[in-house]
Amino acid sequence: MLLKLDPASGLPLYAQIAAAVRRAVADGDVVAGDRLPAARDLALTLDVNMHTVLRAYKDLRDEQVIELRRGRGAIVREGSLSAASVRHLAAALVQEATQRGLSRDEIVALVEEEFS
Repeated sequence: MLLKLDPASGLPLYAQIAAAVRRAVADGDVVAGDRLPAARDLALTLDVNMHTVLRAYKDLRDEQVIELRRGRGAIVREGSLSAASVRHLAAALVQEATQRGLSRDEIVALVEEEFS
């Protein structure tokens, strides 16, 4: 699973990591039962603090996208793309688009275009 962070983004690094994992799950790049990289390893790879990765993993756990198990790490949950996790994706989209200066109508228009 390849994650890219944008330090210039207004989105905090932990939120970018969580969004990238959600995207990987949604795209099928990781599936239920797959183990995510250990927080320490991912932090080294991304050159971020380990607590940044742990915060992302905690948010994903709270959204029921992953399970955190001591000694086993972070594992993608069965049925992790529930309506709740899609709602979080929508919230992230709105936040990012708003930070980039898009209006509500522009955001809605972009989403509607995806259905065309």
